Formats: sequence, structure tokens, C-alpha cells
Amino acid sequence: MEHQNPAAKQPQTPKFSVGIDLGTTHCVMSYVDTHDEDARVEVMPIPQLTAPGTVETRSQLGSFLYQPHEHEMNPQSRVLPWSSEPKALVGAIARNLGSKTPIRLVASAKSWLCHGGVNRRDAFLPAGSPEEVEKVSPLRATELYLEHLKDAWNHAHPNDSLSDQDVTITVPASFDPAARDLTAEAARNVGLVHLTLLEEPQAALYNWIDNSNDKWRDEVSVGDIVLVVDIGGGTTDLSLVEVTEDNGNLTLNRIAVGEHILLGGDNMDLALAYRLKMKLAQEGKELQPWQVQAMTHACRDAKEALLNDSELQSVPIVVPSRGSKLLGATLKTELTQEEVQQTLVDGFFPKVSVTDHPVQRNRGALTQMGLPYAQDAGITRHIAAFLSKQANALSVSGNNGDAAATQDFNPFANMPGMPGGEAPSTDFIKPTAILFNGGVLKSQLLSDRLEETINEWLIDADCEMAKRLTGVDLDLAVACGASYYGSVRRGQGVRIRGGIASSYYVGIESAMPAIPGMAPPMEALCVAPFGMEEGSSVEVPSQEFGLIIGQPVNFQFFGSTVRRDDPAGTHLDHWGQDELEELPEIQVTLPVSEGRREGEVVPVTLATRVTELGTLYLEAIAADNGQKWHVEFDVREDNKQDSNEEQ
Repeated sequence: MEHQNPAAKQPQTPKFSVGIDLGTTHCVMSYVDTHDEDARVEVMPIPQLTAPGTVETRSQLGSFLYQPHEHEMNPQSRVLPWSSEPKALVGAIARNLGSKTPIRLVASAKSWLCHGGVNRRDAFLPAGSPEEVEKVSPLRATELYLEHLKDAWNHAHPNDSLSDQDVTITVPASFDPAARDLTAEAARNVGLVHLTLLEEPQAALYNWIDNSNDKWRDEVSVGDIVLVVDIGGGTTDLSLVEVTEDNGNLTLNRIAVGEHILLGGDNMDLALAYRLKMKLAQEGKELQPWQVQAMTHACRDAKEALLNDSELQSVPIVVPSRGSKLLGATLKTELTQEEVQQTLVDGFFPKVSVTDHPVQRNRGALTQMGLPYAQDAGITRHIAAFLSKQANALSVSGNNGDAAATQDFNPFANMPGMPGGEAPSTDFIKPTAILFNGGVLKSQLLSDRLEETINEWLIDADCEMAKRLTGVDLDLAVACGASYYGSVRRGQGVRIRGGIASSYYVGIESAMPAIPGMAPPMEALCVAPFGMEEGSSVEVPSQEFGLIIGQPVNFQFFGSTVRRDDPAGTHLDHWGQDELEELPEIQVTLPVSEGRREGEVVPVTLATRVTELGTLYLEAIAADNGQKWHVEFDVREDNKQDSNEEQ
């Protein structure tokens, strides 16, 4: 789903459409000259420090930030082409220095940016580092990456400032409105005002369309379902795009996105590091936690080398040590081709059936405040669960062999011990084409295993194997697709339609007598239906509700990717375990206006609008005088920005 900033007036004739892939482990920038009809998308070379005093130009900027000790680097060794005093050490140098001193390295800021369990404006990164290490917030780290990209652009294009260009930043399809809003805020904070957000899988598909030189229509046809699998450094992002027809022309319609799955290359690096830790332990060599951190970064480079060169048998790994007494005892080991294949292929891409879904184990009562990584590392199980969950995504059209559109309804089908409930459903939406994206799937070994597994599901279901769509650079496709999208917005090329990828609900506390030890049951009211277009609004037909003003209150929201037929105003007093996902609460104090008192319960009706940047606004309208209160569904941690009042 694409979103535009409603407050930004587009320049009359921006020369460039610029795409930025703000990735978990790498950032990429691309551009296309909108004044040249024959211009092609180009990747922007990004100058960056690779070592103290050494500047190199690369196609990717590592999404890493290093917080050096005050005496670690002299000013002369930090100079960039556009500044003798850069605000931060980001990119290749951060990754290189951080591999030796991981307590000073900020990584995975993008994953923290969408973590609703922390205040993303608080400075706490690098997480778990000592007090003497300077901290930054996930929001600030994101700004610093964007700042470097902006400075690199302005240095290369002194007459065409980035702030004057059309800029499209990509976000995971599974980003909730809060994470989208924070991404847009980071961009605005560095002066990027002519801004659009675009889902990463859509950007990859746009790049495939662009690279096909208008031959994409020969690759897909009406009724095809394209599964886009994007496995990057931090996330696995899944989307389904349907090929439809409109007045004789092929069109693309994004029909489903997966949940936000923190599972990617970072998990693989850690798995390899722990494998080596166990190997060293068998030799009587125990590692400290900080050494495992350092070895994880070393494993990232070794993994990429071994996956991309099948003739390479092993890569040496040096484990750093501290203190002069240990200098002679620096630990060395090696990561072998066999260890990488066993750990990654079987561990992360196991051959499973489509009914094998991620395993959820009981969590410990106390846990460290870290990222909410997926508990099950089997990416194939997550894809199986996604395809099964979206089995009814096409039930209206009744195609794709969708059993839910044709089979008799069995109200007991999902109840244990009832007829039809003995085994999990084997129904799933059947993709006819697959587009891979993300650095992890550059490995032919991993992409082939994933393709084989999905096709085995299709063969078992008596369907044809899915066709793999090729012709994209898995590292650069998202950024290139984002800049190409600028041409699409000007009416050139095919546009992927979408709308919001979830239905959204607000929790309504039931009115019932108090029961000892039991909170009142929560009901849910649909305030934004699935597919609601950005820039649109809807009145929520329902009875009046009581809104408490002047006192702290909690708004509870829910999202659903499967209840796609609920119109605004649908009232749910119960729902299935997998139908609604509880989202972070918003805690606010709604202002008291003249003539009203603190704690008053005001009868209100509700309305909703979705901004062009994907933020959901819930509007409560007083029944007596039309007074309005707004609650932003952006889960801002600063409560002063959570709500406002209109007279």
C-alpha cells in the first residue's frame, strides 16, 4: 500500500523521483530523471567511511551506527566528502568497528522502530551497553541513516537538493500505522517533505515490471496469484498480489500481507555463532557473551562468502579477546560450508507440509527487554501458516481452487472432537507465481530449497507448480522499484492497488455487573474495513458510546488480516483465536472544553479516516453539539500528541 503526505505540496517539476530502501541491515538509494522519457532507474553510489580515514563508494549503506569512545578516533579520520565533522559513524565503518566492539554498535534500529513494547523516542541503543556508551533512540538512528543518504545525494547533485525531489521510502508491508508514522517522522525531521511510503514487496514487484521492458504481461495472466517473499536481514515479509482485468487491461491488486515476522539474516548469523560457540566449548574454550556478539558479526561476512561461493570450503573466524594477558590466546576457529548448509537450510528452510505451522512455546515469566523475535525459526512454516490463513482471500471470486468458496459450511470444523475437526485444514491459497527478494535469498541454495518446498505443497494439492519470476537484483530491487513508482504516480506504467491490509477495530468495554477477579469482557467495533483506501474516511454506523474526558483512559485496538468482509460498524462480542490481533494500547487524557467537566462521560458517535501516510485517525463526535476529539492510531509514546480537540 502506498501512502503520501497530505501536508506536503508537490513541487511543480521535481527533476528526480528518488527511492530509498531503508533496510534493517542495508540502505539503498536509487533515482530516475522524470524530465527524460528514456531515462532508466539508476542506483546512487554512496560514499562512506570504511575504516578510519578511508572513504569508499558503495551501492549500499550499512544500517549500522557506531558510538566510538571519545579518544578512539581523531577528527581527521572521520572526514567525509561533504563534512569534516559528520554527526555519526554509519555504514561500512560502523559495521567493521562494531564487529570488534559490539557493545558500541547500534544494529537493527528498524526492528526497534516497530517494537510497540518500548518508547521508540527514548535513547537506549545499543541495547544492554554500559553507561559510558552514548545512547540513541531508534527514531534518531533512523534519522542518521537518512541524513547520510541526504548528504550523499546533495553532494552529488548540488543543484537538485533531495528536499526538492519526490522521495519514496519503502517499509515492510507488515508495518503497522505506528511504525509507518515513525518512519515518515524520521524523514520529515531531516527535511524530506515531498514524501511517499511504499510497501517493500510492492516495490520489488514494481522493479520486476520495470526490468521486464513491458513484457511482464507475457509472464502472468488473469487469475494468477503472485506470492512475494522478501527475506532481509531482520524480517520475513510476505504479500499476495492478484492479477485481475479492468476494461481489458491486466491490473495488479495486493490482496494480503503477512504478520510482522522478526526472522531473517540476523537470526541466521546468531545461529551460526552459537554453533561455533558449541564447537569451541567441546575444545574446552568458553566464550563470554560479548565474544559471542562479536563472533555473530564475523559469521555474517563468512555466511555471505560461503553461500555465494560453493567452491569455498571454509572461512576462518577470529574471536577477539580483552587484556594484554589474552593477546597471545586469541581464539580462532572456522566456519565450514557444511556447517552453513546444515544450520541454515535445515534449520530455517525445513521441508515441511503446508499444515505444519510455527510452534509457540510457553514463554518465561521474566524476559529481557529485547526485540520480539519469532519463536520458530522455520521460515517455511511461517509461509505455510500465511498461505493457510489467507485461504479465503479469493472466496468472493471463487477461483484459485478455493475450497472455502465451494465446500459446505461445517460449524464444527474447527472444534476438537467434532466431525471435520480431527485434522488441521489442508486448504491454502495457491500461488501460481513466486517473486523472491531480500539478501538472504541471493543464495541459490536457500532460494531453491524454498521454491521446492512451496511447489511440493502445490503438487500435493493437485495444482501446477508456481513459476519463479526472475530479473531483479535482490539487494537493489526495492529501492529501484520505489523510484520507478514515481513514474507510476505520474500515470506511466501499471499501478498495484491495495488499500489498508488489515481491518481495524476499537475495543469496547462491556457493561456488566462486577465479578470478583474478572475484568469486564472486551467487545470489538470495526472502525476501518479491510482495503479502505488511503486518503478516505468513513462514518462508523453504530449506537452512541460514552467517551470519558479529562481523565487518563486506555484505547485498545485490534487488527485482522482475515476478517476482510466486515464493514465499518461491525460489532463483535466474540471472535476466534486467530481472527483478531491485539495491538498496543493508546493511553491518553482527552481535553476538557468549556461547559464540560473532568470525568464527564460524553455520548459520541465515531468516524475514521486513513491518511495518505497510512495513519488511522479515530474521531469521536459529541452527540449534543458536534464537538470532536481525535485519537491518532499511531501509538505515539508522547501522550500530548495522542489526541487533540476541535471545537
